[in-house]
Amino acid sequence: MDLFPLYNSLRISAIATSVAFVVGVFAAYAIMRLPRALKAVCDTVLTIPLVLPPTVVGYFILVYLSPKSAVGAKLQDWFSITLTMRWYASVVAVVIIAFPFIYRTVRGAFENFDRSLLDAGRTLGLSEPYIFFRILLPNCKHVILAGTALAFARGLGEYGATSMVSGYMPTKTATVSTSVAYFWQIGMDDAALYWVVINLAVSFVFMMIINAFNKSKIAN
Repeated sequence: MDLFPLYNSLRISAIATSVAFVVGVFAAYAIMRLPRALKAVCDTVLTIPLVLPPTVVGYFILVYLSPKSAVGAKLQDWFSITLTMRWYASVVAVVIIAFPFIYRTVRGAFENFDRSLLDAGRTLGLSEPYIFFRILLPNCKHVILAGTALAFARGLGEYGATSMVSGYMPTKTATVSTSVAYFWQIGMDDAALYWVVINLAVSFVFMMIINAFNKSKIAN
């Protein structure tokens, strides 16, 4: 059995989670320091993908990044880049969907951290980057890693948005989730079950990782 769908799913989720991790961590730190009213607005905007159907996310990507859109047309004309019906189109979709999981988890960890320790660092003349990288992040690492693993697992199982923006093309855009749907639709139940089992196995592993991070946090 061709393992490309598994490889592609892992590739897409790894790249998307990495992007969402960097953006999510810095966004959480920046928004944590905003006034309450502005913080509430930013929270709402950044976490909307949590409640939107994935197909809506896929719709917006197609509207704004397809070759028929203003941005997509310019990317195609200037750089010969097409951002739909390619495997990396799914990366864009998964970044949007995975981002809120990391952002909300990291923000919660930052908000619950003892602010007096950060203020003590400032009174000692420590720079904000030092405080962020050497005090805040290390002390919140277990929660952040758990959120990252959850985002990765969510991206790995994404179907709605990725199927819209990348479709199903064997050895090109196929993922585990789109393979399940494709084989089921054409009546190849054994092949569909094969990918279901793989998806369950990978999901189980990542849930074990998340639980391990949570236990480490409690132990500390």
